[in-house]
Amino acid sequence: MQELGPFRVHSDGKSLYSNRYSWNYAANVLFLESPAGVGFSYSNTTSDYDKSGDANTAADNYLFLVKWLERFPEYKNRDFYISGESYAGHYVPQLAHTILYNNNNNNTNNTIINLKGILIGNAVINDESDERGMYEYMGSHALISDKSANTIKNHCDFSPKAAQSSECDIAMEEVMNFDPCSDYYVHAYLNRRDVQIAMHANVTKLPYDWEPCSDVIQGWADSPHTVLPLLREFMSNGLRVWIFSGDIDGRVPVTSTINSLKLMNLTVKTQWHPWYFDGEIGGYTEVYKGDLTFSTVRGAGHQVPSYQPRRALSLIKHFLDGTDLPDTTRYD
Repeated sequence: MQELGPFRVHSDGKSLYSNRYSWNYAANVLFLESPAGVGFSYSNTTSDYDKSGDANTAADNYLFLVKWLERFPEYKNRDFYISGESYAGHYVPQLAHTILYNNNNNNTNNTIINLKGILIGNAVINDESDERGMYEYMGSHALISDKSANTIKNHCDFSPKAAQSSECDIAMEEVMNFDPCSDYYVHAYLNRRDVQIAMHANVTKLPYDWEPCSDVIQGWADSPHTVLPLLREFMSNGLRVWIFSGDIDGRVPVTSTINSLKLMNLTVKTQWHPWYFDGEIGGYTEVYKGDLTFSTVRGAGHQVPSYQPRRALSLIKHFLDGTDLPDTTRYD
């Protein structure tokens, strides 16, 4: 309701209007709130919330998809793609890996889920380079002082489980001391009882509000520091892999993604060039051998379809069609 869905919420928090650039114009879209404890997703066993982590999330999401396809078998043989943003840079590859594993190791030798590719945006994929890239972006865009940027560069160690110096701790505390903006419209709308009844949501009358981020989950059991090996796995299995970055995102910025992709030592297939939409530059893109595509979306922040809905819809259409982003205004 804030990005790519068919409806947006008016500022009164009581009514909807159509999103002209919904991704439903490109595909049948299934939205999944996960893990259990996020949004309206829940568990009948409260101790499950203490076991939350990447592995359980992938297992639960896979089970959900299998059961969903059993209930709606008309979609079972359709091409299937997974998309997500931010920390879904973990969720999406881990779910794709689970799908591949079960497709290749079931007793029937049948494809259980017809997975064709993944699309991740402003994605957390490699902790060390993601963190370093975030501070590089802040420094290069004057979002933090030059002094703080240099202190972080010279005194912070972003390698997994590294202990930080006091100089690094002080600089990071200065940098992160802000309260990000929140959107209250969707929160108000989804916590209306009549809306929940219409959506068949919250049928168990959860003792807490729908929230964009869960207050129920207090801990996280596992989170690998990188998913880059999974991206290599998908490329070797012929899956379509696209990674996009809103180029004004400061949380998982384009510098983070570029730093992470450099670690894969990929060979360039199509050199860096602008791609076009509606007669303008929509962003920049580069394609690597093995058909991993990286693209920026010009003028987009962390939630790309919120900032640039038309460019985001164009990008998803090209992804689903398996066509390159247009390098000329004649084909955008």
